Amino acid sequence: MDLEKELNRGKGDLKANKKLAAKLLLKKPKDLDKVAHELHDEAFDHIDCLECGNCCKTTSPGMHDKDIERLANHFRIKPAELIERHMELDREGEYVFRSAPCPFLGEDNICSVYESRPLACREYPHTNRKRFYQVAEISVKNTSICPAVVRIMDGLRKVYLK
Repeated sequence: MDLEKELNRGKGDLKANKKLAAKLLLKKPKDLDKVAHELHDEAFDHIDCLECGNCCKTTSPGMHDKDIERLANHFRIKPAELIERHMELDREGEYVFRSAPCPFLGEDNICSVYESRPLACREYPHTNRKRFYQVAEISVKNTSICPAVVRIMDGLRKVYLK
């Protein structure tokens, strides 16, 4: 898979994907979750996250208290120490990692805290969740990060922007 080629294709489809997201949010098609989940599964049958790792290299998840506690427990330190070492508050007042790539991402794209990773990491790219219309707009943004989302949005456009 050519990551750069896929992501460039996603950038080229930005206008169409924004139109799609607006339509999905407005219409909320009854079969949307089924279609999105099938496309999600199909995309990840062809894409190995360990070959890419772009999400971990370019973005930081917003973290809830439970995420911070889980990570702190992983390292056997207090949550305040984890925050001091690795985190900062973003504009929305959420804790995020201070640096990118993620401080726990190895050179081989393997997460050293995989079992303890934040919920946002566990659920990324959010394309297999219920009520997909609620994440349609963030999925448009994620086409610049995740090649699987580029493929999923391609498939959704074929179904809903006829």
